[in-house]
Amino acid sequence: MARILLADDDIELSGMLVDYLAVEGFDVDVAHDGDTTLSKTAANQYDLLILDVMMPRRNGFDVLRELRTRSQLPVLMLTARGHDVDSIVGLELGADDYLAKPSNPRVLVARIRAILRRAEAQGEFQNGKDRSDQIVLDDLVMHTGSRTVTCGNCPIAMTSTEFSLLHVLLREAGQVVLKATLSQQALGRKLSRYDRSLDMHVSNLRKKLGTLPDGQERIKTVRGVGYIYSRN
Repeated sequence: MARILLADDDIELSGMLVDYLAVEGFDVDVAHDGDTTLSKTAANQYDLLILDVMMPRRNGFDVLRELRTRSQLPVLMLTARGHDVDSIVGLELGADDYLAKPSNPRVLVARIRAILRRAEAQGEFQNGKDRSDQIVLDDLVMHTGSRTVTCGNCPIAMTSTEFSLLHVLLREAGQVVLKATLSQQALGRKLSRYDRSLDMHVSNLRKKLGTLPDGQERIKTVRGVGYIYSRN
């Protein structure tokens, strides 16, 4: 049973979500402010953090910023509907995905399961799965078994979502990958018209990986179509 920490200062909504998620088979713990959220993530093992932006003591952005200095715990950010900047900032700080409030609980469960599937694949090597498979391109090495990445011999910390996205791009290196394909294969959902998730995750990957050894852009945008991982 996946263990989730729900961080939201709306006590009534939290109670409703705990009941709904319990029926869906999740074990849910609750925090109602930023400090408690950080304390609980440090003291307990969770499979996912559902993190509201607006919380007392420390807001969701501050929580996520500090969390990412010590953990790659998958994070689903809850943002106010219509506040697109919140979702962009959350993704820039390392959230795996975001969802606007209020949202359909069934959509929330679908997002949770998609993130958990990626995170499960990220941790499979710990259970004795084969870790020998590699993808090597220039100075980048992806170990698909252990789901780790090195670039220029330096390990690169990645969320499960970033790894999945990079894996799809590397498999098709030199070829354009459609945004719709990336969304389906890396995020586990159909691409929606105003969804900025892919763009922000690609932006994060570019920052983490830098340019190719010859200075070329590593991940190129094909405007209106998709992305391509460059190969020499």
